[in-house]
Formats: sequence, structure tokens, C-alpha cells
Amino acid sequence: MASGKRETILTFIAEPTSANFAGNVHGGSVMKWLDHAGYACAAGWSGRYCVTANVGGIRFIKPIHVGNLVRVTAKVIYTGTSSMHVLLDVSATDPREDDYQSTTRCIMVFVAMGDDKKPTAVQPWIAETEKDKALADAAVRLMDSSRAIQQDTLAAIDAD
Repeated sequence: MASGKRETILTFIAEPTSANFAGNVHGGSVMKWLDHAGYACAAGWSGRYCVTANVGGIRFIKPIHVGNLVRVTAKVIYTGTSSMHVLLDVSATDPREDDYQSTTRCIMVFVAMGDDKKPTAVQPWIAETEKDKALADAAVRLMDSSRAIQQDTLAAIDAD
């Protein structure tokens, strides 16, 4: 079942089909790459088909240009019963150099699905280093704030 692979890295060249007229990659293209790398990481950890449940704290830091070498790193930083919180970092560089600069970061939550198409348990990930404990804490804080925002939004909608 589960292979327990915690990290996945995708590397590729940013193509013109992903860019706008200024030669910068569209944010939507970056989000697609995040979803692909996050899925690969979650499926690698759980050994199951996974679905995206939440994207939180996405931050676009720098543009990615056509022709850049792009690296998307995905790492499990927290697990629930059936969910996996995956930290994603997109970085890019000129392929003639080796000076990767972070361009986008976020945390995505994936849920492992069983053969019955319902959420299924995943093996727990335990933070051991101080950095991993801090990342797990950040995932929990993001989850709590996301839940609070959702409740506030629903309350505002119901106030009509």
C-alpha cells in the first residue's frame, strides 16, 4: 500500500504556451504545476489516489520567464487521518546557471481515497527535527485560519 515517500521534485523548462504576452508564466500555469507536484507527493506518501481538498497561503514571489528551468518541490509536512498537508515551493533559474530563486510557495491539502471512492487512512508522518515541527505547526495554523475564514464567509452569506 503506502510507500512513505515524503518528497517529490519535478523539473522542467517553462514553455511559451504557459506564458502571457510579457513572457512571464501565468499564475494559473504555476497553480497547475503545484497541483501536479502535490498530487505526486501525496500519492507517493499514501500509495493511493488523492484529491486536492484545499490550497492555502499561496504566495507569488517572483515571475517565472519562458525558458527558465523550473523546479517544483513538494514535501509532506503534516498528516491527519486521511489528509496530507504538502508544502510546495516553486523555484526557477536560467538553465545556463544554477541559481534557483524561489518564485511561489503554498501549502496544499490532499485526501487519500480508497477503492470505494471515500477517504481512507494514511500512515502518520511524525515531525522529528525542529524545522519539521515548525512546518507542522504552520500547517495546523493555516488549517485553523482557513476554517475560521470559511465560517465567517458562510455566516456573512447566511446574514441575508
